[in-house]
Amino acid sequence: MTKELEHQFVSELESNQNIVHKVCSLYTDNREAHNDLFQEITIQLWKAYPKFRGDAKFSTWMYRVALNTAITLYRKSKKQPRTQGVDSVIYKIRSEPYDPTEEQQIALMYSAIKELGDIDKALVFLYLEDKNYQEIAETLGISEVNARVKMNRIKTKLRKILNP
Repeated sequence: MTKELEHQFVSELESNQNIVHKVCSLYTDNREAHNDLFQEITIQLWKAYPKFRGDAKFSTWMYRVALNTAITLYRKSKKQPRTQGVDSVIYKIRSEPYDPTEEQQIALMYSAIKELGDIDKALVFLYLEDKNYQEIAETLGISEVNARVKMNRIKTKLRKILNP
């Protein structure tokens, strides 16, 4: 990978890293697991970046890689993911601490969302990120109509979870 491509990747990751933190919060229950998943997603993004063609926005592509990585790791097992070292790159990425305690109400929503299935979690996450149904469908690899129907069903589920 060229230095210019490496610089672009680091810059894009730094400006969009909250996406990865939010995905990690959906699929983990503690700080250590969050950090492990963040590292694994970063590794997968790094490995896939040379193939990023720019057909979609970087953030949309990042959502897809992050969600696919999280879903794949946590479907295989509920154990901590094995991580790989990226010593040659990780020191170049400036990490901002993520403090979930700042958003108390969001914590309740995350708690309810964690009761959903893996794909439903991803759909809600993208919806809460103000992605339109076309972007959600593209990211998850489903039809736009299917995304709308699933979201309506999920809203009903979440209402029952939050207001029993």
